[in-house]
Amino acid sequence: MKQHIGAIALVVPDYDEALDFYVGRLDFDLIEDTALDDEKRWVLVAPKGSRETRLLLARADGPDQQAAIGDQSGGRVFLFLNTDDFDRDFGSMRAAGVDFLEEPRTEPYGKVAVFRDPFGNKWDLIEHC
Repeated sequence: MKQHIGAIALVVPDYDEALDFYVGRLDFDLIEDTALDDEKRWVLVAPKGSRETRLLLARADGPDQQAAIGDQSGGRVFLFLNTDDFDRDFGSMRAAGVDFLEEPRTEPYGKVAVFRDPFGNKWDLIEHC
């Protein structure tokens, strides 16, 4: 049997604001943007070269979901963006205005730096050794 995680829902305040960041700044691919009704959309994005896991940008619906924006992991790093060239991606992301919370560091598992999306979610940019 073969399985994989197809998508992870990321609660955001606004679809277009999220697309501006993920597609505009991080240079993710827009996989799908389909209207479900007058207010809801099915919006999938993925890093360049990603074959399986996508992010489903899910606009918050109601106060409970709005309260979870940027804190879906209780303040921990929530998502991990693997790269084959840390320096290239760190440089282009920093030039695009991505908010890095620290300078790059080397760990036993590779080169890493934590960044934050405009909604408060923490990410690791990682090049594994």
